[in-house]
Amino acid sequence: LALLLAALTLVGVASLLVGAGEVTPARALAVLTGGGDDEARFVIWELRGPRTLIGMVVGMALGVSGALLQSMARNPLAEPGLLGVSAGSAFAVALALVLGASAAALRVSVAQLGALGGCLVVMWAARLGGAGNDPVRLVLAGAVLSGLLMALSSLLLLFDQRAADEIRFWVIGSLAGRRLEDLQAILPSLALAAIITLMIGRPLAALALGERVAVGLGHHPRLVRILAIVVVAILVGAATAIAGPIAFVGLVVPFAARALAGPDIRRTLWFCLPLGPL
Repeated sequence: LALLLAALTLVGVASLLVGAGEVTPARALAVLTGGGDDEARFVIWELRGPRTLIGMVVGMALGVSGALLQSMARNPLAEPGLLGVSAGSAFAVALALVLGASAAALRVSVAQLGALGGCLVVMWAARLGGAGNDPVRLVLAGAVLSGLLMALSSLLLLFDQRAADEIRFWVIGSLAGRRLEDLQAILPSLALAAIITLMIGRPLAALALGERVAVGLGHHPRLVRILAIVVVAILVGAATAIAGPIAFVGLVVPFAARALAGPDIRRTLWFCLPLGPL
């Protein structure tokens, strides 16, 4: 964990030193040491700095949400991008933009509601016919929903040229051009998600042993799953609101975290924090 945190620090510094434009690593390093010219300071603190911080926060949110989804569903293929959570969030924001929404805080709440709706629909579809959490059925339901929602998001481009550029961002996803104000808008919801995650860490670890064991240890599996879904919706919605839909981070990071930390979800979540941004 210490090595991963050190690697994350190095990558963060590299993100400030390296980038497009005429600001070379030497000029950027001069800014970080307290000197530098006005152009370099603007690029570092107004462009590369917010991009780096937002990239770290988005990576952490997607990594943790992927680990929670996989633990809750007891399915290693569960991931926000594959299960339609990210697509639901992006479609909700695109629809809100067409309807005239512009405030960052409003986009965050809309994105989180869209993520929650996408997650619930996929879970419901996968359980039709008493199939439970069959991995293939879960991924197929997520792929169908993701394809449908992304198609609807693209359809909105044809009817509203005013919002076309903004909607295109939500369909593709990017860290470019983001501001610290966008990050500040999601911090309250991220704090709430962190508190709930700390509360459900032990119950999720017990749930991995089976529902009967979890109940015998005094936990409530249904409530734990509901809280986990809420946390995933908050994290994915917040990440999508400021960076657009970014796929596969939530799938790969928990695998790497479990390989390093073992099967305990509590350790896995801690390792997801540096691995997500990396």
